[in-house]
Amino acid sequence: MNADQILAEIRETNLSYLMLAQTLIRQDREQALFRLGISEEAADRLAALTPAQVLKIASTNTLVCRMRVDDDLVWTLLTNHGKGGVTGGIGQLHANILMAGRHQEAA
Repeated sequence: MNADQILAEIRETNLSYLMLAQTLIRQDREQALFRLGISEEAADRLAALTPAQVLKIASTNTLVCRMRVDDDLVWTLLTNHGKGGVTGGIGQLHANILMAGRHQEAA
């Protein structure tokens, strides 16, 4: 994959993320705040974006979303190291609790 293809993928990801975020915020704001890991202020801004603004922001060469799973414990719980992944349920539940707690700390 060359640099132009990577930039195109970033722009497409940005557009998908922004459109998904707006939809989630408009349908169920509380769930959106949790699932997206964003603040009330960020949700207000995202919900208020016009289609032209969404396209302009999406066209940047920097991802507008970020990885929320940023520590080894959560990755271990999600991957369940050789035990069939998150299908067992308890690891997924524990990971969700950890990420929810971090969302509350950030808010």
